[in-house]
Amino acid sequence: MSRGLTFLASAVTLMWLAVVPFSYGADPEPRVDRLVWLVEFSGPLGPATADLITRSIAAAEEADAVAFVIRMDTPGGLDKAMRDVVQRILAARIPIITYVAPNGARAASAGTYITYASHIAAMAPATNIGSSTPVSIAPAPTPTPTPTPVIPGGEEQEEQKAQGKREQESEAPPPADAMMRKVVNDAVAYLQGLAELRDRNIEWAEKTVREGANLRASEALKMGVIDLVSNNLEQLLTDVDGWEVTLDSGVVTLETDGARVHVVETDWKHELLKIITDPTIAYGLLIFGVYGLILEFYNPGMIFPAVIGIVCLLLGAYGLQMLPVNYAGLALILIGIGMMVGEAFTPTMGVLGITGVVAFVMGSLMLMDTQSPEFGLPLSVIAAFAASTAAVMLFAVGAAVRARWAGIRTGREAMLGAPVEVMEAFTETGWVRAFGETWQARTTVPVVPGDQVEVISLDGLTLIIAPTQTSEHIDRSGK
Repeated sequence: MSRGLTFLASAVTLMWLAVVPFSYGADPEPRVDRLVWLVEFSGPLGPATADLITRSIAAAEEADAVAFVIRMDTPGGLDKAMRDVVQRILAARIPIITYVAPNGARAASAGTYITYASHIAAMAPATNIGSSTPVSIAPAPTPTPTPTPVIPGGEEQEEQKAQGKREQESEAPPPADAMMRKVVNDAVAYLQGLAELRDRNIEWAEKTVREGANLRASEALKMGVIDLVSNNLEQLLTDVDGWEVTLDSGVVTLETDGARVHVVETDWKHELLKIITDPTIAYGLLIFGVYGLILEFYNPGMIFPAVIGIVCLLLGAYGLQMLPVNYAGLALILIGIGMMVGEAFTPTMGVLGITGVVAFVMGSLMLMDTQSPEFGLPLSVIAAFAASTAAVMLFAVGAAVRARWAGIRTGREAMLGAPVEVMEAFTETGWVRAFGETWQARTTVPVVPGDQVEVISLDGLTLIIAPTQTSEHIDRSGK
């Protein structure tokens, strides 16, 4: 029995010795506690996307993520939204990696600034970066170059021609006026500051703003604009594993190889913000809000138009305050609506109405203080709202005003003073015809058919009648 126990213990010991060295020699499994957060967006950078990115970075910091990846494909966006994202990246407590992907994506305009601001900048093959000239100064006319005077003579003439050609090729066309130069210089200094902070190409940062220069991924890597080119997200996380990133708290070594990726899903707040910050939606909400309040003003007590109007007005105002709004244009829209309302009250042969429509259209054209096509108001939308607003104000409001001042047509008040046809002679109680029906009537004055009488009061379903003030009572007693 003891020999059996000894044999069993020896077998267990040999198995343990065989398993333990194998376990220590095997490759360790990926640590699931390492977490990389990923947020991705494609399309213009607006308030909704900027809010999603900034909130996601804060949530990733709370979750102790080892890194945060922004995978983007954007043609640009609003300056304010871009600066909000850049400021949040610069203040991040975890490494931020910007990844321009998938293949064929771009990081234009605002995307370039975000890429420069990130701790690590990466691109997928067949992508490009650049075109960072502020959109508002894009249509600047190109000045005509001043011709270099040529002095006849072999070598001197050729030298002057070559020099003029070099100057023409090297100098970017300057902006047309002082305001445009201020915008360009501000953008150049901003991007160069980010380049200096992240040790990236400063010279190209100026070139992409002043000249709208672009680079494909391989060129951007050679010129020091980005840090690496990766085919996909998995390769990116493997490539940057072990890199050192400088944060405000100190130097951090990335441990991203084998980390679990948490993809940020959009929530209801993002979707709502995305809808109401669409310029067309915000503009429509503002106009419908004004419609509702005007309708409630002309028909007090309806409540429903006022509630809908206030909700639309508040949502529209919230959306517009997050967009680059020209408040002079907003004032013109309100003045135009006021003029069209004034036309309904005090007809001026169309002067106020036409002026109001013109002010409304001009204000709508000026409302969005940007030339970016993604955040402008389409002319078709402006024309539709201008026509509908003119119709509502000039016709519907005019009808409401006329109805308000019209006489009462129904109810007890409408019956008082109405003419009555006497059907028979009676002294106290008898029958009359009124309002197309036969009614019982009572009077204190004897009446006969043909007398001019009217309703002076009601007693239940009995009309109290009396001769009209213009009629003369005839003494029918013969005296």
